[in-house]
Amino acid sequence: MIENTMKAWHRLVETKDEAGLDAILADEVVFHSPVVHTPQAGKPITALYLTAAMHVLNNDSFHYVREVVSGNHAVLEFLTVIDGISINGVDMITWGADGRITDFKVMVRPLKAINLIHRMMGEMLQSIQKS
Repeated sequence: MIENTMKAWHRLVETKDEAGLDAILADEVVFHSPVVHTPQAGKPITALYLTAAMHVLNNDSFHYVREVVSGNHAVLEFLTVIDGISINGVDMITWGADGRITDFKVMVRPLKAINLIHRMMGEMLQSIQKS
């Protein structure tokens, strides 16, 4: 399952397959945003945040530079550039025995990047929710 979960995640990111999130996220998944204080629980809200992130962060410069997997946990370090700001972050992913993601935490640096992502994600979430 480890290889399948990570392969599925990388395929989703590469193809920006928002619809594929439904199959890879557990119903009880919890999402931890770098800009929202409280964890967001459940598949619908997690899918919403990850969809917005695919639009905001996953541009032509986005790429993973390191991946560490241990058991049912993975830490994937990424780099991207938005509006001339270099963004460095990590996706911390945990999945259950069925291979579905149960916990997804994003950490980002530097502060300038966090502020930019906060603004852009807010705009994207509003746009997605209106459609």
